[in-house]
Formats: sequence, C-alpha cells, structure tokens
Amino acid sequence: MKKTLFFFTVLILISFTHVYGQSEGSVRVFQDPRVDTLLAISRQYVGVQKNEGFRIQIFMESGNEAVNRANATIKQFSESFPDLPSYLSFGQPYYRVRVGDFRTRLEAEGQLRFIIQQFGQAFIIKDLIEPPQLPSFPSKTFDQ
Repeated sequence: MKKTLFFFTVLILISFTHVYGQSEGSVRVFQDPRVDTLLAISRQYVGVQKNEGFRIQIFMESGNEAVNRANATIKQFSESFPDLPSYLSFGQPYYRVRVGDFRTRLEAEGQLRFIIQQFGQAFIIKDLIEPPQLPSFPSKTFDQ
C-alpha cells in the first residue's frame, strides 16, 4: 500500500511538465491530463484499503439491550467529540463502540487523556482504520 501511494506521488511529481515563475502574484502550472485520472484511481483504491492502526474502545456489552446502549453511547460521544468518528461493531456476543482512526499509538494516547474523563472504561486497541484522506488539488491556475 505504501509503495503504491509512493508510486502515485512520484508519478504526479514527474508529470508536472512546466512550472513558470511568479508573475504579479500568480503561478501557472501545466500538467499532463493523465494526472487527474491517476488521482481519481488512487482515491478509489485508498478508500477501499484499510490500514493497521489504533482506535479507542469506549463500550463493550452483550445482551438484549446492548445495541440500544451502544447507540446511546455513540450519540453521547458524538456530542462531546464531534471531530472523531465512531464505529459500532458486533463480534459474538458483544457490541463494541470504538472511536478514532489513529495511525500511531502516540496519537491515540493523546486523545485517550480527554476521552477517559467521560468514558472511564476507555482503552486503546489495535484495529484496522480508515486511511487518511488524500488532499484535493486545486485548479491548474493559482492566484495569490
């Protein structure tokens, strides 16, 4: 996965054929039209692939009402931490709520300090995470 992403990045950088200097605060970039196609393909591929990383588990319970309590936990979490995604999963016989997509344990530990204040049973767990979003490139002409 890393090799593929590196390959696409190198290909994009090589595909820039001419970059002209600044002229009154503007820059004009000419690129091969195939770059946009490669970016679209790369975004589709990256969106499917999941990476190893870390999440914080804030809920795990079994029973008849577990799914209702899990959804209530997600709602409570989303109100307190709107920037972090939450995920509900079921693994026989437990419903689990895990939050965040952290690439390193250090990132997860930084958020755990805040989350554990509201969710006392929270802990870090290794999990498959959603990959970071690729940046969107603006149009071919930049004005400054």
